[in-house]
Amino acid sequence: MNDWPLTLMAVHAHPDDEATGTGGVLARYAAEGIRTVLVTCTDGGCGDGPGGVKPGDPGHDPAAVALMRRQELEASCDILKVSHLEMLDYADSGMMGWPTNDAPGSFWQTPVEEGAARLAELLRRYQPDVVVTYDENGFYGHPDHIQANRITMAALAMTVPTPKVYWTTAPRSMMQRFGEVMREFGADWQEPDPAEAAAMAKIGLPDEEITTWVDTTAFGGQKFDALAAHASQGENIFFLKMGQKRFTELMGVETFVRVQDTTGAAVPENDLFAGLR
Repeated sequence: MNDWPLTLMAVHAHPDDEATGTGGVLARYAAEGIRTVLVTCTDGGCGDGPGGVKPGDPGHDPAAVALMRRQELEASCDILKVSHLEMLDYADSGMMGWPTNDAPGSFWQTPVEEGAARLAELLRRYQPDVVVTYDENGFYGHPDHIQANRITMAALAMTVPTPKVYWTTAPRSMMQRFGEVMREFGADWQEPDPAEAAAMAKIGLPDEEITTWVDTTAFGGQKFDALAAHASQGENIFFLKMGQKRFTELMGVETFVRVQDTTGAAVPENDLFAGLR
């Protein structure tokens, strides 16, 4: 047994996912004295290299990118006051359809039972009261996010006791607002074509289907700074352009769907630990 009264475990695919998806709850619950455990499944080697060089382009070194992103991840964890960082260190699979999906050793090619067995060891070690990961589509169809969901749910089935389990999501109302802000701040923003717009419209859930709304406004500065720690990744620049105030206004509430519960806490709820304290 440990001296921590409660434990939150977040299972993410890549360095920087912890900041965008759960930076607020990691910071909030750490401040409340809850042990926070971050499991990052891949090395992030398919991310941008120095100067924004993309995978497959001259000068992109996946090993060097992975090392750089590990350092950024550790800085992010320091900002969010994450208690324990665990790296599974599978090779980043890249976006759906990339050749790296099929590379030996990539997370996407890893048998689910293998990844689940490794994660189950961490579940037994930390005995989290709450586990957070992605939904079955990885929120937006990224293969490593999908795989993170698969190994998490399989690992949970292999272990006892049973924690509360949540999948990250976004309310459709916020996604609409996000598009408006993209147009406001993105000088090179281009309206998506009809197929892209249809795909984007399926991201997230109708507001009434979201079970859990956690106010993390007070920790917006930490979330912003944690994302800024991943400065090598070009997709983060847009968020940082907003400035901390606008960023917090847009992303100061983190939302989830509760998919496993033994507490009987009523939904909608405003606390991942509702029914546990």
